[in-house]
Amino acid sequence: MTRRAGLLLPLFSCPSSTGWGIGDIGDIAPVARWLSAAGLRALQLLPLNEMAPRGQSPYSAISAMAIDSVFICMADVPDFAAIGGEAALSPGDRAALAAVRRTPRIDLRAVRRLKDAAQRAAFAHFMDAEWSRDTDRATALRTFVSEQAWWVEDYALFRAIHVSEGDNRPWTEWPPALRHRNHTSIARARQDLAQEVRFHQYQQWLAAEQWRRARRDANGVALLGDLPFMVDADSADVWVRPDQFHLDITIGAPPDAFSADGQDWGTPLYRWDAIERDEFRWLRARARRNADLFDAYRIDHVVGFFRTWGRPKSGDPPFFTPADEPAQRALGERVLDVFRGAGAEIIAEDLGTIPDFVRATLASLHIAGFRIFRWERQWNDAGQPFRDPGEYPPLSVAASGTHDTEALAEWWDQATTEERRQVGELTTIARLSGGADLANAPYDARLRDVLLEALFASGSDLLLLPVQDVFGWRDRINVPSTVTEENWTFRLPWPSDKLDEITEARERQEMLRRWSHQYGRD
Repeated sequence: MTRRAGLLLPLFSCPSSTGWGIGDIGDIAPVARWLSAAGLRALQLLPLNEMAPRGQSPYSAISAMAIDSVFICMADVPDFAAIGGEAALSPGDRAALAAVRRTPRIDLRAVRRLKDAAQRAAFAHFMDAEWSRDTDRATALRTFVSEQAWWVEDYALFRAIHVSEGDNRPWTEWPPALRHRNHTSIARARQDLAQEVRFHQYQQWLAAEQWRRARRDANGVALLGDLPFMVDADSADVWVRPDQFHLDITIGAPPDAFSADGQDWGTPLYRWDAIERDEFRWLRARARRNADLFDAYRIDHVVGFFRTWGRPKSGDPPFFTPADEPAQRALGERVLDVFRGAGAEIIAEDLGTIPDFVRATLASLHIAGFRIFRWERQWNDAGQPFRDPGEYPPLSVAASGTHDTEALAEWWDQATTEERRQVGELTTIARLSGGADLANAPYDARLRDVLLEALFASGSDLLLLPVQDVFGWRDRINVPSTVTEENWTFRLPWPSDKLDEITEARERQEMLRRWSHQYGRD
């Protein structure tokens, strides 16, 4: 891992001035240009997997492989331009588009409805002007489907049946022959739903073409993905291999200092014995897909791949699987080998209650874990003092927070006087603050920059800063264990293609560039 710094910014959060109310693949290039000029060499994205039709969490997806079509940039779809682009929308849809562009937070349902209608209109033109005439673009789609058949065929059929069954009923409520993938019924569905199947393949082809260009135009900025621990029970992946999941048990996190009752994520529990008998084929496929898309990726909830917390729907007591440490250690090592085997660099989200042997395993495999400043403390020592960022190991990822935490400004406001005093006495902080007493210091621009610079000066080879902390904002991306309209709807206050015109953004860019150079991260 080379020494570098980057920004944590969900793709959905950075719409451009001409976008459709949500950040999309076309917005990666202007964001990457701003990052590159700031001396930042990595962009950490949240999962891009297709979300459930009425959901908005990127960590509960209906496919571990497909890119959500809501991220397709409509301005870059030739078939949409050919039918007149935005001018071809109905007056009602043009008004709706203007509205989602103005909203201070993302209106995902409205954006999804608009993009789905526009993509279906573009597809109809493609079928008439390209597919029926066997043009070069038709050949390109066929080539994509052939090359990606290992995931896109089952995915597209799943989506087509979803639509045909009405109101996107979950596969567990489909007719038995489709639910159990009867060979004759599946073959008939492929034939009867061929047009709808092709539409979903077309969407994934558009996304793949745009993603390829985005990576090319990223201006030397590495794109870091995020591999969710699990997918939704109503997903193409679980439908294809139901024997590898406990559908009557959900997963989550056990009780800890941050959640007295633990967490229930509602997704099914792995059947590790069945997965192992299948030689981890699905996890290998996920690793291959992520390596194809990203320069590196973060493994969400890595401890779950050592031991998974299951909560029976029957109300029986929750439990860990595997049950004992030797089996947990063996499973984790095997899974991490699977992920590393695809060739992409991986980092591990090792936060929360983590057994010592998990972090020891990560270290032995040279996989970086996270060092979140507010949580890096000597928890077993008197007073639980903070660790100085300068002492973070090189094989680690320093960060001021994550997509699940409150902003650094909010944390500081809630910190006790003693915690603030301890922070101010850390060697690196004291040097940067001039030895100021921070016990009663307000969170202002000067304190913000002292804390951020301390992380640039940290020993960690990789530094990832949430965009909110870079600017000192208090917005949140997500509040864990809650389902609200606010979660996953944060967007930048300015269009992503106008960052160079914003005084505050230019000033932050200059400061980031100075720190990146001073601390050898550029």
